[in-house]
Amino acid sequence: MMKNFSSSPLHSNSQTSNHFRERNNKQHCFLWAVPFRFSPRGYGFCMASLFLFCFGSLFYQLNGGPPEILLGIRQYLGKSTYLDDHRQPPPGVLPFPSQVVYNRVGKCGSRTVVILLRLLSEKHQFTLVSSDIHNKTRLTKYEQVDLMKNITSIPQPYLYTRHVHYLNFTRFRVEQPVYINIIRDPINRFVSNYFFRRFGDWRGEQNHLIRTPSMKDDERYLDINVCILENYPECSNPRAFYIIPYFCGQHPQCREPGVWALEKAKQNVLENYLLVGILEELEDVLVLLERLLPHYFTGVLDIFKSPHFMKMGNMTGTVRKHTPTLEALQVLYHHMRYEYEFYDFVRKQFHLVKKKIGLKSISKPPAYPPAFLQELARRTQEPLEEDEELDADLENANSWLVQS
Repeated sequence: MMKNFSSSPLHSNSQTSNHFRERNNKQHCFLWAVPFRFSPRGYGFCMASLFLFCFGSLFYQLNGGPPEILLGIRQYLGKSTYLDDHRQPPPGVLPFPSQVVYNRVGKCGSRTVVILLRLLSEKHQFTLVSSDIHNKTRLTKYEQVDLMKNITSIPQPYLYTRHVHYLNFTRFRVEQPVYINIIRDPINRFVSNYFFRRFGDWRGEQNHLIRTPSMKDDERYLDINVCILENYPECSNPRAFYIIPYFCGQHPQCREPGVWALEKAKQNVLENYLLVGILEELEDVLVLLERLLPHYFTGVLDIFKSPHFMKMGNMTGTVRKHTPTLEALQVLYHHMRYEYEFYDFVRKQFHLVKKKIGLKSISKPPAYPPAFLQELARRTQEPLEEDEELDADLENANSWLVQS
């Protein structure tokens, strides 16, 4: 009698293990076969998706943020909502930058900007500290440290503004704030300041008497052409060398007209200033400030163009101002040749920022076109030595006697 091994337990276990092995082999074969079952259409879809991802990433980097379509995809696929992406930061989270210093240059539209800042600080709830110190731009080392401590103790976000030459916070191991500023054509700034010190503006407060109470009448009513042509201290260097020290800094050499101060000022503009605008294009300056510092300047252009503000702005114009003669301009330009080189540099940088931001506006021509300034430079004689000056004065006196 033959035994039926098929029904034995040993045979049954062997058959079961073979069955499982066969099933696993089939599953592995299926998994290995999956990649090869994609059709050309599937590969095309994968490549198209990869291309769209790369293009979207490139677009993100070039424009400083994701396009709307990627934001829509994020909101659709992700857990974030529209409010999560667009609501104001929660309390305690400071905007960046939250420390801004505006070391305003005198007679470069600073009073107009300060009025705007007062209105904006109430609207956007940032701390505005506007110093009333106007005649202390150069500080000792200890005064610099004290001022930096006072500035950094202001509740953030803050904007501090004062007539003061550039302060290097990092030199004293203090966190460097963001700097902004505005300048204007050097001759126009000088003329505006000359008459403002004497006669004030249209506000009718007689603030010129407050600012210059010790000025005598013969100085107050001194003709600007006489001041320039006769080299009065107020109308010659180093007093005429005014704008560059605001950007060069507190080093003593920054107050000496020359290449060193000019190059140092240029370097600081490039490395430490978020924006240096020009007064001749003030509206564009405000637009850029709104783009670069939205938590400070959002809505600034609407305020600036409002009838009420325009009425206030008209009151800050200097009275009795008039342009010097061509001869006086020649001498003045010779004193300010470094100032004009710096002004041209800042103007080009400002237009470059406008181009990068995509601000399309017609640039206004400078107050004194380059051709006119070149003509002034060509006509302006180099300074004479003492003996030559004496000889020239004698010749002028003799010619006057002959003519009379």
